[in-house]
Amino acid sequence: MDTQNSPYELIGGSQKVDELVDRFYDLMALDESFSQLRAMHSPDLSSSREKLKLFLSGWLGGPDIYSPKYGHPMLRARHLSFKIGLNERNQWLACMYQAMEDCEITGELGARLEESFFNTADWMRNQPN
Repeated sequence: MDTQNSPYELIGGSQKVDELVDRFYDLMALDESFSQLRAMHSPDLSSSREKLKLFLSGWLGGPDIYSPKYGHPMLRARHLSFKIGLNERNQWLACMYQAMEDCEITGELGARLEESFFNTADWMRNQPN
């Protein structure tokens, strides 16, 4: 993929990734409808914020800054210790979709990202429901 046309560049690069991730975790911490999702995280969200920002940079087609610091993402393997069923998947997606809307990541790009986030979140499930 041409990096100039990558989702990373199209949403606005690292500044927009940071904004999206910060909004995602702010929503998770403040909105009671994401309480199960919040409970899966440590009380201090600093490390989670940093890791998601670094991961999304490469996942969206920008610089791969996660792997040099933490190794291969092994996304599913790193989350196997958490019970991730339909409810957890749906809370994660609802939180991310709301963060995207709040950060004005909409239209065709927003729809493409929503589909990609859904596919990834569904693949992370390790519980039948």
